[in-house]
Amino acid sequence: MASWTRTLAVTAGATALVVTGNVASHLLAAEPDAAPADDALTADLDAILADPRLDGGQASVVVRDAATGETLYEHDGAQRLMPASNEKLLTSAVALDVLGPDHTFATTVATTARPAGSVLRGDVYLRGTGDPTLLASDYAELAKELAAGGVRVVSGRVLADDTWFDDVRLGNDWAWDDEPYYYAAPVSALTVAPDTDYDAGTVIVNVDPAAQAGSPAVVTLTPHTDAVTIVNEATTGTATDVSVEREHGSDRIVVSGTVAAGGSGASEWASVEEPADYAADVFVKALAAEGVRVAGGTGRGATPSGATVLAEHESMPLSELLVPFLKLSNNGHAEVLIKAMGREVAGEGTWAAGLAVLRDGLAGYGVDTATVANRDGSGLSRRNLIPAAELADLLVAAQDRPWFDVWYDALPIAGVSDRLVGGTLRSRMAGTPAAGNVHAKTGSLTGASALSGYVDDADGRRLVFSVVFNDYLSGKPSDLEDRVAVRLAAHSADAAARVTSADIPAVELPDDVECSWVKAC
Repeated sequence: MASWTRTLAVTAGATALVVTGNVASHLLAAEPDAAPADDALTADLDAILADPRLDGGQASVVVRDAATGETLYEHDGAQRLMPASNEKLLTSAVALDVLGPDHTFATTVATTARPAGSVLRGDVYLRGTGDPTLLASDYAELAKELAAGGVRVVSGRVLADDTWFDDVRLGNDWAWDDEPYYYAAPVSALTVAPDTDYDAGTVIVNVDPAAQAGSPAVVTLTPHTDAVTIVNEATTGTATDVSVEREHGSDRIVVSGTVAAGGSGASEWASVEEPADYAADVFVKALAAEGVRVAGGTGRGATPSGATVLAEHESMPLSELLVPFLKLSNNGHAEVLIKAMGREVAGEGTWAAGLAVLRDGLAGYGVDTATVANRDGSGLSRRNLIPAAELADLLVAAQDRPWFDVWYDALPIAGVSDRLVGGTLRSRMAGTPAAGNVHAKTGSLTGASALSGYVDDADGRRLVFSVVFNDYLSGKPSDLEDRVAVRLAAHSADAAARVTSADIPAVELPDDVECSWVKAC
């Protein structure tokens, strides 16, 4: 995996954008009467794309009138490129069509055994249907509900039932060296999220200093679990420089480096190897906290037909899940939705079935699926391909869906500091006409960056835009995406518009991943 930084710095004084009448300029002199508005727009966007960092790379850019679908600007709009996390626009839109905004995920505790006094003589089945939002506290509530029925001993086992989906954990073409990191967490119908970002299938590794320098660091997990094995090689020192990495194909998480004595420590997210086993372990610990002993430990098994439900938890609806999903670009949420669509339509919770549903659904947006390759739902695969023109088609057509307002609000909003509003755009375009205006999905992989969404121009006209860059060798050119978006926000057909100006802040972000994947935004 390419290296990345957790540093997030915002500095002022970056490239200035000047709007004079109906003419805007990017690194060019502006003349008030130089050209009609769209000619000026074309010249300015062409100038932005002439940046030398794109030399030898590829750019697919389309701007449309959101109401009419009229193309206002196009640069290689039909060129198929890796969309990175712009793939989530496709997944979320079709999931809202297929599953509906009110779709929820149920998790049940069931048994075929009959209680004998305080003893349940048999196995208990913990069955999931894909809920990526289950917290340790939710498993505690399930345990409390079971204990409220008077059970104090389960003579058998707690069997994890994740058969609602198949057992393929990692997506098509995902890189093996991404496996330890939480943005590539294994996908399961039964899992645990350690936080309210709902990073399902991961555990938070907390590394704190010991009382004395030179002593081993103190390592704890959130939530507490025995589903992973911690190898603690970290020590207490004078500075904090901690590495947390799960070994490939293993449940061993190696913690190394140093943590500063007297400091606040560090926390890192790591994926678990088997999410269903993780869920069963967290549930058994929750039962123990309620005074319920499980004699047989944990295992795997499908819930028998006719089993009696002892406890049940229902997730938030999809309309609410969209916020952490899209704002924070959560890969696991996207893949759960793909498998859930496959289960809903074809009775198969697989990537193959779900991706077939996705492609069928895209046709309803006027997307030419013959020009699109879909390999997963999140965009983590480097074999996803789509032209900017097809992303723009989807964005225009989505406005007619009954759920559009919810979806539009769930997109990251430029320059809004609240991370569950601004999301991956929270530090970008602040103080410009795009701030609080641009609603768009970011995308980041090594050599791929994208921004697609909506912006209202200076006349109040809504525009749709899609900017996709691939194969550059520089750092991520997301500032060019921002310049495009700010230029569109300042666009006006009024030649008498007064002069305004805006600085686009320079923002240091990770080059190869979404900033939210490394908790940098």
